[in-house]
This record gives sequence, C-alpha cells and structure tokens, in this order.
Amino acid sequence: MYKLLIFDLDGTLLDTIHDLANSVNFALEHFNFPSHKTDDYRFFIGNGVNKLLERALPVDNRSADDISMLKMEFIRHYNAHSDDFTQPYPGINSVLTKLYAADFKLAIASNKFHAATVDLAARFFPEIVFNDVFGQREGHAPKPNPAILNEIITNANVDKTEVLYVGDSGVDVATAYNAGVDFVGVLWGFRPQKELEEVGARHFVSNTDELYHLIVNKQ
Repeated sequence: MYKLLIFDLDGTLLDTIHDLANSVNFALEHFNFPSHKTDDYRFFIGNGVNKLLERALPVDNRSADDISMLKMEFIRHYNAHSDDFTQPYPGINSVLTKLYAADFKLAIASNKFHAATVDLAARFFPEIVFNDVFGQREGHAPKPNPAILNEIITNANVDKTEVLYVGDSGVDVATAYNAGVDFVGVLWGFRPQKELEEVGARHFVSNTDELYHLIVNKQ
C-alpha cells in the first residue's frame, strides 16, 4: 500500500507551458535572440532551468555566460508572470484534496528552480500541507539523479515499496527507477507516451480519476 505520493510539478500538477514559454521568449528577445513557438517548449522543459535556456538559445550562443545572462532576465520576468496563464490540470485540486484527506503523505519534486516551485505550490494548493516541496536547488543534482526523491523519502520515514512517483516525462521515469520506487505516467502532460515507454514506463493514467483509483487500490 502506498503511503507517500511524490509529484512532478510542470506538466503533472500544473500546466505551466504558456508562462514558461512567454518568459523565455521575453528573455531571448531582450538579447535579440530568436524566440520559439509555445509548443516547442514541451521538449525544452524537464531538465532544469539551465538546460531549458540552453535548448532555447541558438546553437552558437550556448556558452555558460550566455545562459547565465539569459537566466537573470528569465527569472526576473517569470517571477512576475508565473501565474498569468498557469492552472492546475483538470481534477488535480480534487484528487490532491481527497488523497490528503485520506492521510497519504504528499510531496513535490521538480526540476523547476526551487523558489518558483515553492511559490506555485503554495499559490495553487494552499489547502494541502505537503511533506516536502523541492525544486532545483543550488548544490543539489537535478533529476534524473534520485537524490531529490531519496531526501523526500527519508524525511517521510517510509519504505521505498510504499512510494509512488507521478510524472509526465522520460526524466521523471528515470528518476523513479534510479530511486527504486514505483512510477506512473500522466498522459495529460508535456511529453508523449512513447517517450516515457522508451525509458521503461509501463503504467499510465489518462485522468485524475484513474490516478486516484490506481493509488487507493494498491495492495
């Protein structure tokens, strides 16, 4: 039986694609780099802010200095516009409320920069007391390194057989398997099912009702 449920944020709990795309495009245009269509960002997101910006930059402008310069402008803009269009996916608030009421321990493990992860979790899920909310922190390896899941599991004092990680990308699949915990892929997120299957995912849900039943029926 599961006791601890750990969720990815972008593409799993929240549809953040428009605000992320708008802020990266704002930063790119600020430095006279070409911008991208919003849908392109589905394949830029997932490995942390530095990798997001690297993928958005032209191939010849991906130095550490270019990324650092762009990052400052991106974060400044995103901090002011992170909820312009962002919303929880349909059914997310309801399923989190039911799971929390049923005494499951809930946590968030994201590659979004930490301050924004904490802010968005508090803003969109104010009724939920998460065990931990971790984004990408300085000095901590990003997913698919399993350290972020291992830290949450240790803090929750549960066995890994009692943990489910819920995500929408191949990075999330690899993170769960690197940590030695169960994984379920959500099909409403940023990445196609094929990507998750290629990394080894075998269990998927199409909506939050399916997610709830998968969790509560685990024996």
